[in-house]
Amino acid sequence: MSKLPGALANLPLPIIGSPLFIISTPKLVIAQCKAGVVGSMPALNARPASQLEDWLAEITEELAAHNKANPDRPAAPFAINQIVHKSNDRLDHDMEMIVKYKAPIVITSLGARTDVNDAVHSYGGVTLHDIISNTFAKKAVEKGADGLIAVAAGAGGHAGVKSPFALVQEIRQWFDGPLALSGSIATGAGVLAAQAMGADFAYIGTAFIATEEARASDAYKEAIVAGDSDDIVYSNLFTGVHGNYLAPSILAAGMDPANLPEGDLKTMNFSTAAGDKVKAWKDIWGSGQGIGAITEVASAAAYVEKLKAEYAAARRRLAL
Repeated sequence: MSKLPGALANLPLPIIGSPLFIISTPKLVIAQCKAGVVGSMPALNARPASQLEDWLAEITEELAAHNKANPDRPAAPFAINQIVHKSNDRLDHDMEMIVKYKAPIVITSLGARTDVNDAVHSYGGVTLHDIISNTFAKKAVEKGADGLIAVAAGAGGHAGVKSPFALVQEIRQWFDGPLALSGSIATGAGVLAAQAMGADFAYIGTAFIATEEARASDAYKEAIVAGDSDDIVYSNLFTGVHGNYLAPSILAAGMDPANLPEGDLKTMNFSTAAGDKVKAWKDIWGSGQGIGAITEVASAAAYVEKLKAEYAAARRRLAL
């Protein structure tokens, strides 16, 4: 296992909840952290931009109060996701807020930037960069990322096509820092499997959509519970970057999941203006291939307890 920096060391469970666009808010982040896993959210979920400071203050204060009241059961640290693609015109503002509130972990996506890593390091924070290939992994570390998130085949949202076995083993040939693995992980046994492959953490997103604290519609949560891997469609139509989506939501939008046109990177849009590009994110539901293991909508705490029990059972099966 890697030598982990302070913010990632001694977690009750080796799990990072992935930032869910639109869906993650302080309510979910706080619940995840109190349950013992890293909770995260995209900075862009705070709309308007001024709301981000309110949210960071809420998370910081709530977790500090929890830790004071529960010194023997402290909360896990939280993470903020930054889209560093040039289409994000809020990056400078949001980084100012992240530095002000000293977010313990910052997850960067869609590009790697030295200045963003330097800003987080200025107050002792940790940066993790999500990647879909070994080539991108090397570029991220060269630009100062402390750790990597390997987004393998089957992950929800923007996902790669590499087998987790291939991606992790290639990265571990040269990188011994913090490594999280994403891609269809929804059970405690899957968490242990990620560690067995060489990752330090499992990166879980889709399963947290089907929690009471998630800002997702009831129909979305029910579709996660009802679906399985056959319901997942891989397409770049909606944002210009390939991702995994629920076929029923595509059908409901009047499109044929089996015959979607190609998208274009130029279609990527993170603005708050009204229009079809933003509407697509609202109406087309992202999901990973691991949804077959999700059988009910429950609280984040209850789901984490389930993961904990499954993880312990998997260890016992292997006599670890």
